[in-house]
Amino acid sequence: MDSLRPGAQKSLHEDLKMGSGSSTEQWLRRLPWANLGGVMGRFNASLLPAARRNRLLACLDPLAVDSVPLLSEEQQMVPKKFWGDQEPLSKIPFKILSGHDHIVTSCHFCVDDTKLLSSSYDCTVKLWDAEDGSMIREFEHGPKAPILQCSITADSRRIVAASYDKTMRAWDLETGKLLWKVRFDTFIVSCKFSPDGKYVVSGLDVNRAVYIMDAENIATVMHIKDHHRRSITACCFDPDSQRVASVSLDRCIKIWDITAQATLLSITKAHVSAISNCCFNFSGHFLCTSSWDKTLKIWNVHTGEFRSHGACVTLMQGHEGSVSSCCFARDSSFLISGGFDKTVAIWDVAEGYQKLPLKGHTDWVMDVAVSNNKKWILSASKDRTMRLWNIEEIDQIPLVNEYKKSMNLKLKQCEGCDRPFSIFGSDTSSQIITKCVFCRRKETTLPSEPALSSEGESSDD
Repeated sequence: MDSLRPGAQKSLHEDLKMGSGSSTEQWLRRLPWANLGGVMGRFNASLLPAARRNRLLACLDPLAVDSVPLLSEEQQMVPKKFWGDQEPLSKIPFKILSGHDHIVTSCHFCVDDTKLLSSSYDCTVKLWDAEDGSMIREFEHGPKAPILQCSITADSRRIVAASYDKTMRAWDLETGKLLWKVRFDTFIVSCKFSPDGKYVVSGLDVNRAVYIMDAENIATVMHIKDHHRRSITACCFDPDSQRVASVSLDRCIKIWDITAQATLLSITKAHVSAISNCCFNFSGHFLCTSSWDKTLKIWNVHTGEFRSHGACVTLMQGHEGSVSSCCFARDSSFLISGGFDKTVAIWDVAEGYQKLPLKGHTDWVMDVAVSNNKKWILSASKDRTMRLWNIEEIDQIPLVNEYKKSMNLKLKQCEGCDRPFSIFGSDTSSQIITKCVFCRRKETTLPSEPALSSEGESSDD
């Protein structure tokens, strides 16, 4: 593309400054339109009437791909407000939350999705306003070491955080007051509240133990030593607060029953590589695990179907690196995951494909969360930021619709739970499939089997 010579540009500036109309007119006739647009951009925009300026910018916007009808001058005088920024490819609105000085390790929605919670290697736990992205509070009397994880009760009253100084602390969310502090003999790699808020479960590093304590009086409920063969990476409660799932570098999944004080099931060699995280869906029938092998798997832990068929859903071809985190939407209609490839993936779990990748982080995504109303996704990253993504209109995004068309997917309504689900148009059984994969799996009945433990299965490689 041609450009103005320095001398010519200077002469034009002088002519315009002197108000030489004829000279200016001659220059404008000789200038290519591309250069004219660049030169005009140097003028003070306030010299043009607002309505006329808006029409001009809208018409000359090279990125405008949609046909926008012309508005009246009165309508154009009212500025259109956008929430956050726009990711150029997927057109997902997002907000960047900056305030941590180091890696952001975990993130959560709380207080009816109006507040956000985060922890970081900068030794802080912070509370944020979800509406404007401002920081509300940094919790007092925090540790002097990096924080690995934080968790919050379902009623958003208390939070707990584990740090590298081998301590766990709890705070009151509303007042920010420190409630208690517990010191362990080994590193704490994971900490989670039970959904009923009565317990806190922790994964301990050196002795590969799962430790369950009373959240009120910090009394020990259970200390299961050598629960795994290698270091535990994550643990979590089921929705009934009666079972604890744990995953490990040994590639094994274990579920412990608090009442029976026994291992209900153990799935060895669940992944090809180390398992990084796990989460139950809100019915407690399915457990999702993420792994360094770049995949996620969903296990039917309600019927024991995995014993004969393995994982009921394997999600792959979504991340180009290790998957660090996973989280179900409240109604299990979709699943999100974060990875070391700097992306957040949104999955259609019923059909096992990636609906949309969310790109923007400049380093590893450490943790992800979904709001209860399913309109927002929160991601925490090694790039020291969090991103709040608005996915309310995800099914209207051209990129998502184009992908559905390329896969020949059709949308149907589940007769069991009334949720929409996708099926392949080429599927010969599509006419008789009337329920989503979760409702179909729940109807699967298998003969009852005794609970499995690691001693009853083959040893790891």
